[in-house]
Amino acid sequence: MTTNTLIVGLGLIGGSLALAIQKNPEVKVIGFDTDSHTVRKAKKLGVIHDMAFNLKESAKIADFIIFATPVNATVQLMNEAQNWQLKKNVILTDTGSTKKIIMEKAKSLKARGLTFIGGHPMAGSHKSGVEAAKAHLFENAYYMLTPLEHEDEHQIQSLENLLQPTKGKLLRVLAHEHDHMTAVVSHFPHLIAASLVHQLSSENEEYPFTRQLAAGGFRDTTRIASSNPIMWRDITVQNRMELVKQLDKWQSEMDTVKTLLMQAEPANIEHYFSRAKYVRDELPITSQGAMYSVYDLYVDVPDYPGVISEVTGLLAKHLISITNLRIVETREDVFGILVISFQSLDDRQRAASSIEQETNYETYIS
Repeated sequence: MTTNTLIVGLGLIGGSLALAIQKNPEVKVIGFDTDSHTVRKAKKLGVIHDMAFNLKESAKIADFIIFATPVNATVQLMNEAQNWQLKKNVILTDTGSTKKIIMEKAKSLKARGLTFIGGHPMAGSHKSGVEAAKAHLFENAYYMLTPLEHEDEHQIQSLENLLQPTKGKLLRVLAHEHDHMTAVVSHFPHLIAASLVHQLSSENEEYPFTRQLAAGGFRDTTRIASSNPIMWRDITVQNRMELVKQLDKWQSEMDTVKTLLMQAEPANIEHYFSRAKYVRDELPITSQGAMYSVYDLYVDVPDYPGVISEVTGLLAKHLISITNLRIVETREDVFGILVISFQSLDDRQRAASSIEQETNYETYIS
């Protein structure tokens, strides 16, 4: 029996979901986007099976409807969906990075007999658009589901079955839990990274060479500040109350640090850094977290002409793709001078194995 799945929004996430779930031969993917050119491109690339140009009409035949759109657009679509003619047991879901607003709106759909289960696949890429869609994008990544309280278990399991081909780690949480956890490990760190860059910009006016020194560890620490400012504007507004709570805790933590500096007790300062090192070293490195992150491999290479082409040539020989390559200009607090970024954990593992087997260069994961 064919399962008709309508995906609304054919960007990186919507396109990758389309490719992943169609691994199930019983799933037929219908794609809609406000940009009709994107819809045609998705069909040409094999991302979707059928094109949809009238959302309301296409929704009539859907067993599942996935809103792979920004949260504000999703809320508007949820409003419109209340007036659509839909199948009796249709399941609606989304991919938004904040959930409380979405699930509040879901209650009005529930009142009309419609099932809406919030979703958030915690994966991404350095590229965007349907051209960047990959069937394996969600592999080994957490895929959070936020059903309403007392939701029909059969309906939740139906959605989980649809999403199984993504090979994501499906996890059920409450909407407010989701927004709190993502604020801690994703949304708030983006604010901190942005604030550090602003501070650098201010310092650079008086000490112009500061910017050049920021090419090493500072650049790694603030990488996420280069994210899409419009997307993060919306996330910040939508999850602002959780972010305010995190900011209060951060300011308290900074007061603790200030006290440590004023007291200047070496043992206390060492304990502070030791505790941070222990917690950081215990973080998982074998799965994706709440923030999109590339898989970095540090390679300790000698400084002589041709060494970079030697390493990249080795990776090319083994058909291993890289997403970024950079030389760290200062060795302070890093293991190696050559940092190679990969799209997947598997690519990084293959690269490390190849380099270790065919060279005498040491590799590290930080």
